[in-house]
Amino acid sequence: MATPLNIGEHIWVKHRFFNADMRMGSMEMATDHYEIGYAISGDRITITPTETYIYHAGNVTMTPTYMYHRTIPGSDAPYENYFIKFSPEFIQPFIDVVGQNVFNDLYEQRICSFTKETQPKIQQMFADMEIEYNKSTPYKNLILQGMLFRLFTTILENRLPEERVIYHPTPLTQPIVDAVSYIETHYDDKISLEHVAGTVHLSTAYFSRLFAEQLGIPYSEYLSNVRIRHAKVLLAQTDKSIMDIALETGFCNGDYLSTQFKKATGLTPSKFRKAAKVWG
Repeated sequence: MATPLNIGEHIWVKHRFFNADMRMGSMEMATDHYEIGYAISGDRITITPTETYIYHAGNVTMTPTYMYHRTIPGSDAPYENYFIKFSPEFIQPFIDVVGQNVFNDLYEQRICSFTKETQPKIQQMFADMEIEYNKSTPYKNLILQGMLFRLFTTILENRLPEERVIYHPTPLTQPIVDAVSYIETHYDDKISLEHVAGTVHLSTAYFSRLFAEQLGIPYSEYLSNVRIRHAKVLLAQTDKSIMDIALETGFCNGDYLSTQFKKATGLTPSKFRKAAKVWG
């Protein structure tokens, strides 16, 4: 279970710094609070029984009460964020105004993205809340409540459509959650189907069938998709050669990366890199 709020507290705000390899050891859920965070740097992946989502610097992430989840690294970059926990009672006056359906829709989105012009404004609102939280004034909670309401209003007015949530065809059982977590953190190694099945203590045949049933695609295709996703980041954000990127993402050579990349995206790695510079 996630660490609950302190007795008598209705909000907790923290500016956090983590090494790139920080990961939750197991699935957790909060029973007494909602969570909202702002990623300042780094990349993270959250896995739940029903979905997987990826977020980056500039994103706001939201986790409702009673949602089992596990977060793991999404890249080798250190992770920094602002993180807020608050009780259902603390947010209820806001819900009374905007409506429960609007609030639920916001939390069902999981990730909120913003334009580059809006991101500094959102980050500053989190920073201001952390400053206020660390004060010892008689009206601190009242001020924080108003700041939280303003933050949610700003998010509602400025969020962009989100398409990075991957919904699982079937709710994931614990062995498959563990397997997905292992793949996401060892994709650059030679991790065979047999090896991953062994890490979750299942026979190869049973694991292969269970994996495909719950994720909707075979193990080999899922692994290739994960590697291509990381290759896209390296192509867009670095000047590393195709060969170096192939080796860093678990492909045996540049030619094989190019073949798989074009099959998945319709573009060669070189064309994707050129397009990413235009988009970015």
